[in-house]
Amino acid sequence: MIKKRAGLTALAVLGATAIALTGCSGNGGGSGSGSGSGSGSANAVGIVTTNGSEPQNPLIPSNTTETGGGKIITSLFDGLFTYDADGKPVKELAKNVETTDSKTFDITINSGWKFTNGEAITAESFTKAWNWAAQKSNAQGASYFFENIEGYDADKDSELTGLKVKSDDEFTVTLKSAQSDFPLSLGYNAFVPLPSVFYKDTKAFGENPIGNGPYKLDGKSAWTHNQDIKLVTNKDYQGKRKPKNGGLTITFYTSQDTAYSDAQGGNLDVLDAVPDAAFSTYKSDFPDSNVNQAAAIFQAIYLPYYLDHWKGEEGKLRREAVSLSINRKQITNKIFQGTRTPAKDFTSPVIDGWTADLKGSDVLDYNKSEAKKLWKQADDISPYNDTLTIAYNADGGHEAWVTAVTNSISSTLGIKAEGKALPTFAEALALQTDDKLTGGSRTGWQADYPSLYNFLGPTMGKGSSNNYSRYDSSEYNELLAKGRSASSVEEGNKFFDQAQELLLKDLPEIPLWYSNVTGVWSADNVKNVKFGWDSVPLYYDVEVTK
Repeated sequence: MIKKRAGLTALAVLGATAIALTGCSGNGGGSGSGSGSGSGSANAVGIVTTNGSEPQNPLIPSNTTETGGGKIITSLFDGLFTYDADGKPVKELAKNVETTDSKTFDITINSGWKFTNGEAITAESFTKAWNWAAQKSNAQGASYFFENIEGYDADKDSELTGLKVKSDDEFTVTLKSAQSDFPLSLGYNAFVPLPSVFYKDTKAFGENPIGNGPYKLDGKSAWTHNQDIKLVTNKDYQGKRKPKNGGLTITFYTSQDTAYSDAQGGNLDVLDAVPDAAFSTYKSDFPDSNVNQAAAIFQAIYLPYYLDHWKGEEGKLRREAVSLSINRKQITNKIFQGTRTPAKDFTSPVIDGWTADLKGSDVLDYNKSEAKKLWKQADDISPYNDTLTIAYNADGGHEAWVTAVTNSISSTLGIKAEGKALPTFAEALALQTDDKLTGGSRTGWQADYPSLYNFLGPTMGKGSSNNYSRYDSSEYNELLAKGRSASSVEEGNKFFDQAQELLLKDLPEIPLWYSNVTGVWSADNVKNVKFGWDSVPLYYDVEVTK
C-alpha cells in the first residue's frame, strides 16, 4: 500500500548493542456532528466525516493490503508500534524491542491492554495471529511479511518456529537471516494482535472486527457495504493516539468530484484526495484548510508478462519504448499543476536513502526518436496491431492523466492507445489479481512502512500478492535478499539501488511520478487537521468544532 516525508531517519541496527525503539505520537484530522464514547480529551465529541473506498476484502488485518481497508484497520487496531506524522515509530504495545544481531529479537509488551471485548492482550495474541497469517492455506495478502521468520514456507502450511512465547508479556522472534529494517516494519497492520474469537469464525470477524485501537465499530451493522462504515471511539483505549473526537464515518465515494462537492458544501469534513478538476481551484476554494505535501506514494503503469508482445526481447523493447514515449514533465505540469513530480526511480523521495542518480534512469526521460526506433525493432520481431489500453478505476480520479499518457504514447509511437475505465477500484483490482487484464493497467504503491524495500519487495518480488505484472527475476530477488540481510539500513539501501538499476532495464512497471497528498477540510466543522507521512489524515487528532 501503499509514503513518507522528507527527513525521515532510517532505523539502523546497531551491531552488538540492543535496540530500544521510541517515538512521539503524531496528529491528524476530520470532523462532523454528533457524539461518541471517546476518552481522548475533554473535547472528544463529534463524528468526523471523511472519504474512503469499499475494502477489497473482509477486515482481517493480514489480508487488508489496499488503502480503503487499510485506513479502517489502522483506526481499529494498535500493534507494537504506530507511526507518527513523520513516519517515526511510536511505541504502543511495545515496551522494548531488543537485538544483538538483527536476527533474533526479544519483544516485551506493555501489560494491561485489552481488546474491546475485554480479552487481555498477551504475547500469544501476537504470535498466534502472525502464525495464522503466514499459513499458505489461509491465503493472506500480507503473508509475505512473515517470510523471513524461521519456519515460514510459501509452498505449504508450516509453523513459524521462530516465534517463542516466554511469558504473557514477552516473546522472541528468530529470523532466517538478519533483517535491518525488521523493527521498523512492526508498525504495519499485518503485525497487530488478534483476539481468540477471531479463530472461531474468521468470516464473521472480517465483517465485525474486534480490535484494540482508538476506534471500534459502531455496532454490528456499522459497515454498510459499498456505502460507508461508522466508527466510534474506544473508551478503554490505552495507547498514544487518544481521539479528540467521538468517532469517524468513512463514506465510500465512487467519484472524487462528488466527494469534493460534499466538502465544499460542508457535508464532508476531511477529503484526502482532491480531484484533478479542482487542482487549479482547491487552494482558493479552501484558503485556510488545504494541504499539498510530499507523501510516500509512487505511481506507474505496467504491462503484464502473461500478455503477448510484452514478454521476452520483444516485450523488453516495447516497455522501454513506451517509457520513453511518455512526456512526464509536461503531464505533471499541465494535468497535476505541481501536485506530482516525475519519477526517477521506483520508490519515493521522502524515504531515507532515496537517490535520483540511478544508472539507467534516463529511460524515464521523454525521447521520441529513441522510442520510435525501439518500437520498430520490436515490430521486426512480431508486428503489433492491437490497441494499447491502460485500465484504471473510474472512482479514483485517474481519467485525465490516463488520457494524457495514452495520447503521449499514441502520438509518439504512431499507434492507437487509449484508457479503459473500470467502475470501481475493487473491480480493477480483481482483474489484476486474477490475471485477466487484456492490456496495461495503472498501478501505485503507498508505503506500509518507511523503507526502500517496502516499495520494491511487495510489488515486484517473486511470490508477492501485489506483483501483478508477474515479474520473476532471480537476479532481482537475490539483490533484495542481500539488502534485507545487510548490517544496517544504509548498507541495505546499496543493494536496493542495484536492484532498481535492474528494474530500469526490465521495466516490469513503468514509473510515472511521485504523488503529493492534496487534501482539504471544512474549516467551519473541524480543526487540527494534519496528514501523515503515508498521506492518511491523523483522524484521532481532529477536533470537531461545529
